[in-house]
Amino acid sequence: MYNTLAEIQTAIEAGETNVKTLVTTYLSNIEKNKHLNAFLEVYADEALIRAQELDLRSASKAPKGKLFGLVIGIKDNICYRGHKVSAGSKILEGFESIYSATVVERLLAEDAVIIGRLNCDEFAMGSSNENSAYGPVLNAQDNSRVPGGSSGGSAVAVQAHLCHASLGSDTGGSIRQPASFCGVVGYKPTYGRVSRYGLIAYASSFDQIGPFTHSVQDNALIMEVLAGADDYDSTASSKHVPEYSKEQFTGKAKIAILRNTIDHKGINPEVRTEIEKVIADLRSKGHTIEEVNFDLTDYLIPVYYVLSTAEASSNLARFDGVHYGYRSPRSTDMESVYKLSRTEGFGREVKNRIMLGTFVLSAGYYDAYYSRAQKVRRRLSEQISEIFRSYDFILMPTAPTVAFKFGEKTSDPTEMYLADIYTVLANLVGTPAISLPLAKNSEGLPIGVQLMAEKFEDAKLFAFSKTL
Repeated sequence: MYNTLAEIQTAIEAGETNVKTLVTTYLSNIEKNKHLNAFLEVYADEALIRAQELDLRSASKAPKGKLFGLVIGIKDNICYRGHKVSAGSKILEGFESIYSATVVERLLAEDAVIIGRLNCDEFAMGSSNENSAYGPVLNAQDNSRVPGGSSGGSAVAVQAHLCHASLGSDTGGSIRQPASFCGVVGYKPTYGRVSRYGLIAYASSFDQIGPFTHSVQDNALIMEVLAGADDYDSTASSKHVPEYSKEQFTGKAKIAILRNTIDHKGINPEVRTEIEKVIADLRSKGHTIEEVNFDLTDYLIPVYYVLSTAEASSNLARFDGVHYGYRSPRSTDMESVYKLSRTEGFGREVKNRIMLGTFVLSAGYYDAYYSRAQKVRRRLSEQISEIFRSYDFILMPTAPTVAFKFGEKTSDPTEMYLADIYTVLANLVGTPAISLPLAKNSEGLPIGVQLMAEKFEDAKLFAFSKTL
């Protein structure tokens, strides 16, 4: 298999392969690895027809798009016209989208081939991909372990070479954490850098779409295509999009370490040791690494879950058995349509988060929870901005542990939520963040290293990540 899209395009140009051969190879890999449950639907015939069209264009020496030859999968909460989308939930079982997400349109415009839709935690709510209505996704390296979530299918599809790249969504770490668990590159852009039009919303002020790849270079190239203003999304920034794939980092970086993240009681000792080795290696190469004070670590998870569940309770109100999706056959009147359809259609974790969100927004508790969480979010943003006035990047682990075993954390929701302790910060403050597979534990399981940069410094973050 090819490691980068540049290698693929060079091989196609030299006549060593073609797009149809690539698609056929990936389809064969998907069939051999069905047990991983990464794909909910494979667009085999459509992908082969698309590949033939691209090969004919290549033969005629017609201009090619930036992503010519890229075979990519999309998470099951990203809409694709004429195709099913379910967000991993029974409540949208059988629903077919009537329009395509902006990111899908941009991929197709640059000659990518979309090979299928990928399994995920229901409505992107989860850190292990154990919450999908269509069963869990298995980690390709060790099938007894989770792939991370919620974009577990997207991470495993790249990990197991079921496609060259994939798209996921990141609300509190749902790209970076599974990237860490599966040993691939996962990127969460600056909030507003990529249009959310066509992404089924979980928490609108947190959600961002981003790529999974084997290389930083491919990730940067895909982001070049995805990023930019969109008339369909008022939160999408109109700032100029640099050529991320061509950016180079020169000189030495100044990197901040939030010491209480590395010394946190929840971190696995091996993860801490490997992160310390990465820090020592960076110092040996002449980069400045300094510890900075950050006293809000213990507030990250509470603030994130108060705010994200509040937004989810509002966003998921539309799934009611009336407008579209599942309607309970046992309903007899309007009230029972709402109650039974939502009770039967939503899974346990989604119900938990809707109820929590409804609670924190209720009249008696709004000021005590939601309003206070918004104030802490503002303080977080101020503290991080202050750090970035003096430093280029913040470095920390992507996750406190390596991929854990199935069922290991399901009995304790708090333990599961703590899997996101290092990733939620970037979503709370809107900064870009990347997970790089730079280390492994004693069992050979991947450990992700996370880098954050200031808002809209995506180009600098990609450039430095390439040097690592």
